Formats: sequence, C-alpha cells, structure tokens
Amino acid sequence: TDAGDDDLAEVARLSGVAELAGLARYPQPLAPAAAAELAGAPLPTGEQVLRLIAGLDRPGRLTLVEGAGGLLVELAAGGVTLRDLAAELNAAALVAVTAELGTLNHTALTLEALAAHNVSCAGLVIGSWPERPGLAETSNRVALDRLGPVRAALPAGAGSMDAARFAAMSAAAFDRGWVTALVR
Repeated sequence: TDAGDDDLAEVARLSGVAELAGLARYPQPLAPAAAAELAGAPLPTGEQVLRLIAGLDRPGRLTLVEGAGGLLVELAAGGVTLRDLAAELNAAALVAVTAELGTLNHTALTLEALAAHNVSCAGLVIGSWPERPGLAETSNRVALDRLGPVRAALPAGAGSMDAARFAAMSAAAFDRGWVTALVR
C-alpha cells in the first residue's frame, strides 16, 4: 500500500536488501482485489507476477515472495493466489503464523491447502512471539511444531527494531544451515 504502510521500505530498512520489487501498489491496506477495486485499478495478471519473480530469481540467491492477505487471497487477475504462483514456480512456502488461540486451525487449513496442490511447506515462522508467553502460546508452540517445523519465533515488536538489532535477532532466530540450504 502507499498510505503510510510501505512494506517494501520496511523490508529494505530492516534487512538492508536493496533489490526489492513490488508489482502493484494500492493506497488502501486491504486485500489486493478490494484495494485495486477501490483505487479503480486492475490487478496484475498472473503472467506479470511470474515474470517479475523470474526476473529477480537467480541461482545462488534466495528469492522471497510475500503474499498479501494470505495463501488463498486473490493476488492477480482471474483469481490467481499465492498458492497458484508457488505451484507454478515449484516453490516451497514458508508460512507465517501466530501463537494465539485459533492458530492451530488456521495453520492446519493452510498446510492442507498447500498439500492439495503439491506445494511443499518449508516451515512455519511465528511472527509475534510474546515476551511473556502464557499457557495458550506455549501450548500452541508445541502443537505447531507437530504440524510443521517451526523455523523461528520472532519476538513481538520485531518490526520496530533498528536494522542492527533486527539482523542480530534474525541471525539468532533462524538456523543458518537451514537458510543456506534454501538458496538454490
């Protein structure tokens, strides 16, 4: 989105990665189809999205594609979803989850939707791990690991860290060998 919620700028700020691309950006922070409709703009085609990804992906580098809204939310014209793109690219999905109540059902449904289209799951990342987890969060953390490998649990508020602190936190949160193995 454009209105004070610039995901690409945040990724650049936190990661230091310079080569970032966004195909379609809309003023309102809504699901892509709703944001496009409200802006009076079209969604990109699936082919446009695939071309953009192909232009960024090179041997020896890791290319991450964020799906606004979730796995089955329309990202491109004609109902194309992130799952469709992952299947077309033969890419694994890294699923962002919460530790809160309801996450087990949501995560299981997401993993089921991936499996139904033969998209592998590279793992789960808990996106906002509380400083003082309660019974629900600790119980869900154990149960999430039974659904798929939890690759990291990022602390709540991680997005507000400065770049150096975020880099140190990320290096500690993710297994370096696993990340290195993702690079093709």
